Amino acid sequence: MRASRPRRALAGALAFVAATATSCATLPSNTEPHVLRSFEPESATAPVIAPKPGSDPDLLLRDFFAASAVPTSNYEAARSFLTPQAGEVWQPTETTLVVDRLSINTVAGGTGGRRSFSVQGNVIGEIQPGGVFNPNRAIYDATMELEQVDGEWRISSLPSGVVIERTEMRNKYQPHSLYFYGSNASELVADRRWIYAERDSLTSDLLSMLIDGPSERIRPAVRFDLPAEAAYVGYEKGAYNFTGFGSVSEENRMRFAAQVVWVLSQAGTSGPISITTDGDPLIAGIDSFTTDDFADVSPLSDAAGEKSTYSLSNGSLFRLGGGETAPVDGKLGQGGTIASVDVSNSGNYAAVLGKEGDQAFELGTLGGAAQEVMRGKNFTRPTFEADRSAAWVAEDGKRIVRAVRSAATGEVVSSEVALELPEGVEGNISVLRLSRTGARVAMVIDGHLYTGIVSVSGTGARSVVNVMEYAPDLGGSVIAADWNPDGSLLVGTSAEGSPVVRVEQDGSSTTTLSSGNLTAPVVAVASSAGMYYATDANGTLQLPATGAPDNSNWREVPGLQGVRAVPIVAR
Repeated sequence: MRASRPRRALAGALAFVAATATSCATLPSNTEPHVLRSFEPESATAPVIAPKPGSDPDLLLRDFFAASAVPTSNYEAARSFLTPQAGEVWQPTETTLVVDRLSINTVAGGTGGRRSFSVQGNVIGEIQPGGVFNPNRAIYDATMELEQVDGEWRISSLPSGVVIERTEMRNKYQPHSLYFYGSNASELVADRRWIYAERDSLTSDLLSMLIDGPSERIRPAVRFDLPAEAAYVGYEKGAYNFTGFGSVSEENRMRFAAQVVWVLSQAGTSGPISITTDGDPLIAGIDSFTTDDFADVSPLSDAAGEKSTYSLSNGSLFRLGGGETAPVDGKLGQGGTIASVDVSNSGNYAAVLGKEGDQAFELGTLGGAAQEVMRGKNFTRPTFEADRSAAWVAEDGKRIVRAVRSAATGEVVSSEVALELPEGVEGNISVLRLSRTGARVAMVIDGHLYTGIVSVSGTGARSVVNVMEYAPDLGGSVIAADWNPDGSLLVGTSAEGSPVVRVEQDGSSTTTLSSGNLTAPVVAVASSAGMYYATDANGTLQLPATGAPDNSNWREVPGLQGVRAVPIVAR
């Protein structure tokens, strides 16, 4: 932070920053002042997209759908493919359907100057107002009519709404993250948004969306404390200006500064960020902020540096390092009874002990004391919450249990986590993994991948809500899943053609990783900032997470050559 007053006058404010810091980002300084409230796409200089002279009707339709990915000027480019009458009545809806690809076929019975076409595609999701992508499964099926106008084909009848192919979404839109505080006010939770790329108002769009609040799906897991009258009013005189902050406390102002700084930094703006509200500095005596001021809540913290890596084999836990393995201290390193385990960087662990049919779930510290939480027939691998003091398991594939150690007494107490699954989903949970922030949870249910949002009530009770299926194209082949440091998911499957895949945080796409020498099924996965790990039918392998060609071979993990183990990256 840069002070506009003597350092002594800022001592209290600096101490306050250290205690309440959050996230940061930056913005370019050439945006003209303008008033913004709700996120509404602004005009931008878009590439010229227009019907090609002499285009055949089926090709004109394909070009129309490509033009539909350009939302500027009320879809002016797409309207140029319509007859004047159709252009007046066509209504682009606020939600854009995204399909994998479109099949366009002629309907029999057309004439020389009129044609009808059947347009079909598999819906994979939708871009909702504010750039929110929600995965969805449906069939798009429409009939469109074309006629010749002055010798050129134009669309004369079509349903309302915007439909684009997945490739056009990738080509014309870019994902950016907003950040909101989690329910514990100590973590920044990403809220991914898709924004049209060919525009010059990115920072204005992001700040307008930020001040409008989180998306509906993530809202139960985050805090949003700004009043309804709060608004972004543009960039002027070197500062990002907001209004309506009169009732906002200093604590929440500091949190808001962190959100702004991290949002802008991830959008490509570097340098000190000046923020004003109602004509005055956001925090009295502080004229600018940087990401360093809010490093303790960095949304990139999990992606920085390598974490401690372990392996579970033959019921014992080993630490990996320097190309060698060594058993951890205490019973976990020599007992041979561990069925599954999760480990934190602080040395806490949560483990399931014993064979299926009679298992114990316990919390403890490596080389130290442990306490049994409960016994049952079968538990999933435990997973830690953000503060690593509480862990979750699914018992017998149905009931999610949360166990937390009291900071005051040291005793462990457990409670059930309510789970709201989509209608018709009634299978068994075989994998349960909380994200780094604890705001999201990934589940594998009968071979399908689901993600949900963790809601925390005023009494501290947890529930999993807004559950959606991701990567439905994987069918029932999913075996393993865990969160990558960047918030995406790493998934292991039984499919020979896609044994390991990456699924984006919002479910917008699935990418098959190099599979040249992997042998399905992949039964365990893990990742650090620089490495993917997978246990296939033969052994435990690794692949660089960045810079590896698509055809790179996975290699045995040093220290685990010839060993089929479960890789574990401490969080």
